[in-house]
Amino acid sequence: MVRAWLPGRAGVPNTPEGLDLVTADASLDPRRWRTLAVTLAAGFMTLLDVSIVNVALPSIQHGLHASAQDVQWVVSGYALTFGLTLVAGGRLGDVLGRRRMFLVALSAFVLTSAVAGAAPSATLLVVARLVQGLAAGMLTPQNSGLIQELFSGAERGRAFGMLGATIGISTAAGPVVGGLILAAFGPANGWRWVFYVNVPIGVIALVLTTRLLPAMRARPERVRDQIDFGGMALLGLAVLGVMLPIVQADAGGSPLLWLLVPGGVAFGFLFARWESRTIRRDRIPLLDLRLFTRSAGYARGLSLATVYFCGFSGIMLALSLFFQNGLGYTPLQSGLAVTPFAIGSSVSALLAGRMVARWGRWMTVGGLSLMMLGQATVAALMAVTHGAHAGMVVMAPLLVAGIGGGAVISPNTTLTLASVPTRMAGAAGGALQTGQRLGTAVGTALLSSVLRLVAGGRGARYPDGVSVALLCAIAFMLVALGMAILDLRTGRRAGAADEAVDYAATDR
Repeated sequence: MVRAWLPGRAGVPNTPEGLDLVTADASLDPRRWRTLAVTLAAGFMTLLDVSIVNVALPSIQHGLHASAQDVQWVVSGYALTFGLTLVAGGRLGDVLGRRRMFLVALSAFVLTSAVAGAAPSATLLVVARLVQGLAAGMLTPQNSGLIQELFSGAERGRAFGMLGATIGISTAAGPVVGGLILAAFGPANGWRWVFYVNVPIGVIALVLTTRLLPAMRARPERVRDQIDFGGMALLGLAVLGVMLPIVQADAGGSPLLWLLVPGGVAFGFLFARWESRTIRRDRIPLLDLRLFTRSAGYARGLSLATVYFCGFSGIMLALSLFFQNGLGYTPLQSGLAVTPFAIGSSVSALLAGRMVARWGRWMTVGGLSLMMLGQATVAALMAVTHGAHAGMVVMAPLLVAGIGGGAVISPNTTLTLASVPTRMAGAAGGALQTGQRLGTAVGTALLSSVLRLVAGGRGARYPDGVSVALLCAIAFMLVALGMAILDLRTGRRAGAADEAVDYAATDR
């Protein structure tokens, strides 16, 4: 007997978010925690590769005689294709089985990591990174889907806490790990080991995944009848149109790329119409849009996550630019300076995952408040602190901000996906992570642009620049806080009978 999340009854104010914790029968895999540890280790690699490569860009440019545009595509190309395939990858996991999709995606990620490390030219490196991003996008949503499948009740909150800790650690650990690898293998070939390090870890994860992940039971339906290829194409074009100009903005991409944004919005509208028509015809959609209207808290949680990641992800880049370009820190020193944030975030995410069953959305409100307090303190100290000791001065407020950040990600993920049917868990988790990737792209582009604009061409005003960038991040956090408070005011869920989504088209 375990405790399972069920939609709460209307008018029941005693449980957070209107969710009742009830006793229910469930058959739980005894290997579920070991399975989660292995899959999160693989997921950590994909998220780490978003930031770890940044510190190696000068070495890549020198070693391959690459142009500035080439090395920028090494970073932005990965982020772009990562975001493109999250929803499709999640849906394929729903249909084909998470074990199969995880093994295929992880194999592709390991192979492309090896190709990237051995690349003799910048062109091949960029191509390898594009495919690596596709593999990462296919792999990542399997984690949230597996948590939905393998865990119930309070255990699910703890599992999402581990996922939140993984996200927080990977975001802040990239510069540290990258700096250590470059220091160990030297600037000439150290960048190759930034990619090679994924290979042994990935191979071990593949072996363990084969043994631990449960196989999917066979379905009577034909697989092709359960995959919405038209929806995949339309959503991919929508995400491409919006993300490509954003990820290229910081690299000085052509202003004409912004003309793609209206096209991306148009494809998004066509995607919504396509999915609605697919449901009316009693066919299986890529992403059931009724999740946004009838699954308690899903739309609000996804919106909050997108806005939060606009501020959260930009912070790390702004601080990295300040420490390295403004103060002359090495990549390793810069990474170590933000380590308190990673420590606070990881510990807090684990604890928040255990407490979300009791406190619900209040965890998010408290976390955002702590995050803003820490950021505001860092911004104020940066404005009055000069010299190389600035990294030491801001360690304590960064720890506070990290504690707040960890209390946002895992509770919000748990609450957002709590009412999602398991058969749609992959696609729903993929959409949530697409919002996070989009927020990451917007935040890093905007905050780095603000930093450079205020700092000036020669970086004479870097302390002022990083302070203003952090204030912009706080503005995003304020919007997210408003969303969380609104969710508290309107978040008393209707009963399961009133709010239940008709998933006959997806759960056949």
